[in-house]
Amino acid sequence: MEINYPTKLWIGSDSLQRLAELKNERIFVVTDQAMKNLPSFEKVVSMIDSTNDYEIFSEVTPDPPISVLIAGIDAMKTLKPSMILAIGGGSVIDAAKGMNYFGAQTGVTENVTFIAVPTTSGTGSEVTNFSVITDETKGQKYPLVTDEIQPDEAILATDILLSIPPHITADTGMDVLTHVIESYVSTKYNDFSDALCEKVVKLVFTYLPICFENGNNYQAREKMHNASTMAGMAFNTTSLGLNHGLAHSLGGRFHIAHGRLNAILLPKVILYNAGMLSGQEINEDIAYRYSKLASAITKESYNPRMGTKKLVRLIEQLNRKLKIPSRLTDTGLPKEEYLNSENEVAIAALKDGCTATNPVVPTTNDIKQILKEVI
Repeated sequence: MEINYPTKLWIGSDSLQRLAELKNERIFVVTDQAMKNLPSFEKVVSMIDSTNDYEIFSEVTPDPPISVLIAGIDAMKTLKPSMILAIGGGSVIDAAKGMNYFGAQTGVTENVTFIAVPTTSGTGSEVTNFSVITDETKGQKYPLVTDEIQPDEAILATDILLSIPPHITADTGMDVLTHVIESYVSTKYNDFSDALCEKVVKLVFTYLPICFENGNNYQAREKMHNASTMAGMAFNTTSLGLNHGLAHSLGGRFHIAHGRLNAILLPKVILYNAGMLSGQEINEDIAYRYSKLASAITKESYNPRMGTKKLVRLIEQLNRKLKIPSRLTDTGLPKEEYLNSENEVAIAALKDGCTATNPVVPTTNDIKQILKEVI
């Protein structure tokens, strides 16, 4: 197994100074329209030295579709960038990854330096070789996984996070938690990913509620930002699991916030993997792994069954604190429309690349059972 963390990180209160060091570059700035209109975006862009030429592409939309990638690559043709600077959340960074990759494939770009400035604490996309792209015609998300899209550098600037609304803080924070819980039981888990995951679960349960209640708490924001990046480092090694496979399938079809989907699905997926949903036989090894995470949070010891139940209760309590509903229909998902597409949702989840490293190999009926618990 190869473990590689190639992205250089710039952290601390002066991390944005890294941009001031860049000279004589042609910088293609990728963002979305909402981010472009925020003072925090101007703060980042103002750090770019006057010796550089730059062009702003702000057409990225949530769950970036293929058409946005094409538009971005087309926009790069005139500038011929030597650098791509992604300023935004996971969708922006994922879109920039796609533009960078397919731009190189089509000869539009060559030897481009890629810098990511994440403005949410959720996806960990700034340190991964993952990008999730949506096919609008099929209503389906596809993971693009290749080392060629890994950012060269990431700037973790806490002060640009302070204006994030509570509901986005909640959704993105629960995405972080899902990343590490799935990474911890992935078929590819290892000592290095374990250390990252065990640290991140403690950070999330300590600091995410504080960020939700008081978004201006600098220390809590910094800790969650670090947790998001560490989670990205973990699952970049291990990949993820069925929880993300389901979230990709449902999100591509029904356009529900990715982190919110993960949060709602997580308790039931944990029980399924541990063999503790109705009619299952407990999987002691997986339940033991979950119990270790519960112990990391509470500093108490549990047997596998009790530890898994404790972890599920802790997640459900956290969801309630963050005002995340327990059922998908409470997010606006139309039940009848879901039932009409249940088979397609299940098949897409099975085919999703993240599902391949789930600790249990699911069937279509297993997925329908899990979704029945949360619909």
